[in-house]
Amino acid sequence: MTGKEFRSRSAAAVRNCLPSTGKTAVWMVKITLAVSFAIMLLGHFGVIGWVSRVLSPVFIHFGLPGEAALAYVSGYFVNMYSAIAAAVTLDLDTRAMTILGVMALCSHNMLVETAVQKKTGSAALRMVLVRTFSGIILAYVLNLILPGQASVLAGADSPEEAARPGFREELLQWLGNACILVPKMLAIIFSLNVLQAVMAEFGIIRMISKALRPVMHLFGLSSRCAVLWIIANTLGLAYGAAAMIEEAGKGKLRKEDIDGLNTHIGISHSNLEDIILLSSVGAVWWVMLVSRWVWAIILVWGFRLEVYIRNKYCIFVSSERNAR
Repeated sequence: MTGKEFRSRSAAAVRNCLPSTGKTAVWMVKITLAVSFAIMLLGHFGVIGWVSRVLSPVFIHFGLPGEAALAYVSGYFVNMYSAIAAAVTLDLDTRAMTILGVMALCSHNMLVETAVQKKTGSAALRMVLVRTFSGIILAYVLNLILPGQASVLAGADSPEEAARPGFREELLQWLGNACILVPKMLAIIFSLNVLQAVMAEFGIIRMISKALRPVMHLFGLSSRCAVLWIIANTLGLAYGAAAMIEEAGKGKLRKEDIDGLNTHIGISHSNLEDIILLSSVGAVWWVMLVSRWVWAIILVWGFRLEVYIRNKYCIFVSSERNAR
């Protein structure tokens, strides 16, 4: 292949993917800004703090002090940065930080990421339930099996005592974060989709899918999801799902493929930056990674069994109707 042919094919692939990528990018920016602004208002009026206080008595069953509920709820509605920022104010040992980290990794940024997963074709309620209960179940199991004793007390102030800035300061902070986030989102989304289009044009995606077929089989996923799995596990669910929106729109992925991948990456994504950040504040990286991968394998294979039984039932019902 000549350099001129390579440039021509690459340029054509980029031109073809830009219109749909632009629509996806605009949608993601809109939903992210809307949700983050709503969460800022909920935090200002004390709703998030109130939810944290309600959940505090439950956290003893996860080996965590009640104050850890604020970190979990912050991450649930906002993102991992918010959860980590709240967690570092607590006097948590390695065991507790690991359990809290697993909970937050399973179910952070729930509103935005669920909206993105719904856009790919998965049921929003199912994704919320899977991710929420996965964090709860894993935290409970880890509290039972991890060595050491559960944390009871922490040294942070309670949510009621925490100093809260005024609305003007919170609004300016939100605007500042948005000015940083939006260019970052646009750059990553366009870069990923352009890269994916070029890789598809030259058959690289097909090669990667073939190489990762054994790994995908272990996870219960289609080999067609290999590149999207890599993106979600390295950069995050939102960016991985943004690329998946494009693939789903082209009809290259079956509904079962999409739901299986969303189940897996809903629990296990962003396994570089987030795990490094949590490890830097005391969590054990391999426990956070392996526990979620094992649980994701169980859930995805369970989902495949569900699909198999459902299809068999539909065939049985159809044959019964035809017999009549």
